[in-house]
Amino acid sequence: MSRDWKDGLRERLEDFVDSLVVQGAKQADVYEAIVEEVGHLRTAYERDPDLAEDRPGVEAEEPSNEWPGALP
Repeated sequence: MSRDWKDGLRERLEDFVDSLVVQGAKQADVYEAIVEEVGHLRTAYERDPDLAEDRPGVEAEEPSNEWPGALP
């Protein structure tokens, strides 16, 4: 696997941190918060590896019975 994705990750993180610093956050506080949130993500992943199921507002997709021959 190439390191291209890691380079892209670093650039995005730099942009993200910069955008928060421009809004008035201290750079060290942003780094600390990111590390803390990554820890939360790791813990959540250990409990439930399919984080897509945990997205708010997403309902389970069930088959529809709205076809012409469906029983009421």
